[in-house]
Amino acid sequence: MSRTPIRRVLSRLESEGLVETRHGVGTIVTDVKIDALAQVYQLRMELAVMIGRLDPVPRSAEDIARVRALLARCDGLARRPDQKMLARINMEFYQELRAMTGNAPLREISDRLYHLTTRIWLTSVPNLNLRDEAEIFRREVADILAAMEIGDLEAVGHIRRSHISMSFARLRRYAALDASPNAGAP
Repeated sequence: MSRTPIRRVLSRLESEGLVETRHGVGTIVTDVKIDALAQVYQLRMELAVMIGRLDPVPRSAEDIARVRALLARCDGLARRPDQKMLARINMEFYQELRAMTGNAPLREISDRLYHLTTRIWLTSVPNLNLRDEAEIFRREVADILAAMEIGDLEAVGHIRRSHISMSFARLRRYAALDASPNAGAP
């Protein structure tokens, strides 16, 4: 691969704040702070409601079956939490919600914001109560599946907004606990 496409990708990553180019050092992945993403989470919450309002794509029986299969995998996570599996199922679930988003600009913006905030979640996983997170995620999938099954796509957006909000509150709480002076104390 030539240098030009690599430079373009690095330039884009830098403009999105994901990497930082340091003269004489190279390109370094930036640290991510929960407070820096507060506005991104706020925007994600507002956009989530629009999933079911702006040209939602009705869910077929096959679509619902895939979400039902994800819910079954969540049941397995509740019994045996695994952070990589939780992240994988979460991304697959996001793809199902993405497929429901018929409004192309909304889908593009949502993708960008999801990937920005996924990064903080992935770095926070070691500090999270994985069993609780798996159960909370399972409830989100179950609630959204129930709304999809009855064809209430607007409810899907409201449920998603609620779960994004609660997720952000938990991440902030964990970040505050991690930053407390007694965090490393037994």
